[in-house]
Amino acid sequence: MKYNRVVIKVGSHVLTQDGEIARERMQNLVELIALVMQKGKEVILVSSGAVAAGFSLLALNRKNVTNKQVLAAIGQPLLLKMYQEKFAKYEMLCSQVLLSADDMDSKKRTALAKSAIDKLLEHGVVPIINENDVIAIEELVFGDNDQLSASVSYNFKADLLVILSDIDAYYDKDPRKFEDAKALKEVSTISQKELHAKPTANNEFATGGIVTKLKAANFLLEHDKKMFMATGFDLSDVKSFLLDDIHKGGTLFKR
Repeated sequence: MKYNRVVIKVGSHVLTQDGEIARERMQNLVELIALVMQKGKEVILVSSGAVAAGFSLLALNRKNVTNKQVLAAIGQPLLLKMYQEKFAKYEMLCSQVLLSADDMDSKKRTALAKSAIDKLLEHGVVPIINENDVIAIEELVFGDNDQLSASVSYNFKADLLVILSDIDAYYDKDPRKFEDAKALKEVSTISQKELHAKPTANNEFATGGIVTKLKAANFLLEHDKKMFMATGFDLSDVKSFLLDDIHKGGTLFKR
């Protein structure tokens, strides 16, 4: 598919391993972004991982919301430093943009944020967006940046949202329970039952699951936007889709 501006969202489960940031996966992600931008495309990155980065320096109990806020405050600059070092290998700059749900609810603040994002992209700088976890309690408990990435895609005029997850595609039934589950290549509608299922996360740092991704996809479908979901552990499917316009694996949500 044709696109000029893409939002790539990477989840906590992809970015963390054994309680720390998975540096090789982060490097592979940065390489993907560099390759996409070499094709003349604009990339906005929505990245989880601040809590995990903070935990690598201070091992607080993550079940406590206040502790998660503390870990996010410690981890956010560390996470950005890791990204800066990896983007520097490609002679690229990245930047940090912290947003809250209130920012997206305000037309004035959304417009100001979009102006800054547009200017960063104009200069070839990768905006790395995260919710302001120190004050965004709901995101720490429920959202895992899926809703944020959908809002960013819509408000900042992206043509496509790409969600990289531990989930390699959307299936017609739970593949962990049913051996005959089939991956769906394209989805145009999502049922209310699926949207209101109980969210489940797959590791200690993740707070989302398939339901939050479906809600993000549904929001974009309602606004005639597209979303592609693929695994973040092996980037071959997303590389084929973004770089070669070949849909091998993963699920494309579109009308």
